[in-house]
Amino acid sequence: MFLRGGKKLFRTTMSGEKIYEGIFAVHKPQGVTSADVIRKLQHHFNPSDLFRPWLETERARRKRESNNQRRRRRTQQLDVKIGHGGTLDPLATGVLVTAVGKGTKQLQDFLLCTKTYETVVLFGAETDTYDVVGKVVKRAPYEHVTREAVEKALEQFRGKIMQRPPIFSALKVNGKKLYEYAREGKEPPIEIKERPVEVTDLRILEWYEPGTHEYKWPEEAPAEEKAAAEKLLAKADSLPAASAAGEADQTVSVKRKSPPADNADSEDATAEVKKQKVSAEGDAAPAPSEQTDAPDATKTTSTETQKDTSAQSQPEPQSQPPAVKITMTVSSGFYVRSLAHDLGKAVGSCGLMSSLIRSRQADFKLEPGQVLEYEDLDAGEEVWGPKVKKFLEEWEAKRVAKDSE
Repeated sequence: MFLRGGKKLFRTTMSGEKIYEGIFAVHKPQGVTSADVIRKLQHHFNPSDLFRPWLETERARRKRESNNQRRRRRTQQLDVKIGHGGTLDPLATGVLVTAVGKGTKQLQDFLLCTKTYETVVLFGAETDTYDVVGKVVKRAPYEHVTREAVEKALEQFRGKIMQRPPIFSALKVNGKKLYEYAREGKEPPIEIKERPVEVTDLRILEWYEPGTHEYKWPEEAPAEEKAAAEKLLAKADSLPAASAAGEADQTVSVKRKSPPADNADSEDATAEVKKQKVSAEGDAAPAPSEQTDAPDATKTTSTETQKDTSAQSQPEPQSQPPAVKITMTVSSGFYVRSLAHDLGKAVGSCGLMSSLIRSRQADFKLEPGQVLEYEDLDAGEEVWGPKVKKFLEEWEAKRVAKDSE
């Protein structure tokens, strides 16, 4: 296949078969990790007709390698090279950008792009993880929380702001993840600084009055865990804002936004399964090199000036709290969980993230015909094959056209 001007699409084998590579998006369902998606794609791609030319070419290339190169290879197993460009938690659904073959080299671009999310914030309680996956460590009155109050509070989260990562995140401090400190009830050895992010769109999509929705608080944390989490959360909420973007340099790497299962590698942001790692950020903070916003161009959403709810009376457990569905377009490094937590504080209550959908990442949108549905994989290559082929052809055509410009 050629474009005007003689630009060729795709590499070919010696026999002239096309080698399909590039980037496409998968609609990740809830309860499935990003790494699970990659493994499932690989399971179906390895024996497929669509990617047989890629495997044959890679096998021939390996045969030409020197003995030293072969020894350095971690495994002799030959799999289709697949990766993703930004982790989504098991709780989240939506666009998961995925790359095949040489497309994995371009995944870094998707860590720096803007993304659009939809989330539901449930008021009246907060958890150790800032979301419904965690356990409730504090409750607060919510009868006064109205749509108008939330609309007003959202104003402080628009534009260039400073945001502090949750204590339950995979940011590394002195080589140890924050969620590991939190689980042990220990404070990190250094202060977790706020960091610059940008919110270019932040709107209410739907308001849920008490009794009109099915969102619920998770279970209460045991007394010992609750006491430790309350101490850490209280200190985090009272910390002053970072004075400069460059101060948030204690982070070594970013892999996920939610705490992992104890026995899982579920949120490992792999750009190539078992081979090459790419820093993913989904709802995570950027590495220092990604922080380009000048500190004097930011405003703070520090909770030090927000109303302290720790001493307020507990709400009636029988009554249901209000909730709100919000859409936002944000920069790299934005934590949706932190927004839910901080919004609860801003309206004089507590808040937690009850659901999360990534509806857009770069040019990939969660729309029919623009993403591969996860269930298509189990339907067989006759179903997913033409769709993946179409997506890769469209990606390659755009890439070649861009190079021509």
